Amino acid sequence: MNWKQVCDDDFRVPAGPSLAELTEELTVMLGDTDPERRDALAYPTLATWVERGVYDDLLPALGDGMAAGLRAGIGEEGTDSVFRRSFSALVLAECITRDNGRPLVLGGKVLQWGDAIATWLLREQDVRGYVPGKGWAHAVAHGADALGALAASPHLAKPELTVVLDVVADRLLMPLGSPFAHGEPDRLVGTTMAVLRRGSVPMTVLEPWVNRIAAGASPFSRAEDSDPFVPTAGAQAFLRSLYLRLALGGRPPTVRADLMLVLVGLLRETNPALRHP
Repeated sequence: MNWKQVCDDDFRVPAGPSLAELTEELTVMLGDTDPERRDALAYPTLATWVERGVYDDLLPALGDGMAAGLRAGIGEEGTDSVFRRSFSALVLAECITRDNGRPLVLGGKVLQWGDAIATWLLREQDVRGYVPGKGWAHAVAHGADALGALAASPHLAKPELTVVLDVVADRLLMPLGSPFAHGEPDRLVGTTMAVLRRGSVPMTVLEPWVNRIAAGASPFSRAEDSDPFVPTAGAQAFLRSLYLRLALGGRPPTVRADLMLVLVGLLRETNPALRHP
């Protein structure tokens, strides 16, 4: 299939091959090492077709296929299998977003997809951002986007939204060989804001959650026999980004003022320079 022509033709579904055959080919392309085929052709085609309702009658099956893609090569690090996992997460996010706008999938299925996303994101070992010659892998950022779509689902209530926050904290606090360098903490803040805007998680849950992240954000409480900034950089960047998003972003959640007060205290605790004039 000439997928460049499909894109140039405003993503009209081509005549001839069945939708199943077209989807199979696009799914394989999600794992392509050529960023043109993966980022510019396969993903936008699938995303547009989901958005336009092409898959409305087949959305559970498409989402299941993307959830299966999250398991492809899981545990590998530095291999090309990361592209299939990472871009499957983006398409699964599109499936969830489509259901968020109109009920197309049973709530149990969406929760099943959410469990698949969370399990994959916490097991993902390949956290590369931009891969020279192959483009964006960005698994943590794409996982954050998928969790953000999930957090907006009407099928999730306080217990499930609390789990989403726990996954964000767990991912931030996982040991890394080098700090995130491609905006991953900002994308996890986007997930957090999607949870906060639901208005279902109270400060009695949020305060200990953000304190847990802050406990891993201070390089000044670490042993001096290793670089203290590597294990704390992600949590520290997250706290700063969350404060800025609450202070400057639109659609503020109802807990904005209370959470900002907590963040001010934590940022001062984890940044000694802020304690002095």
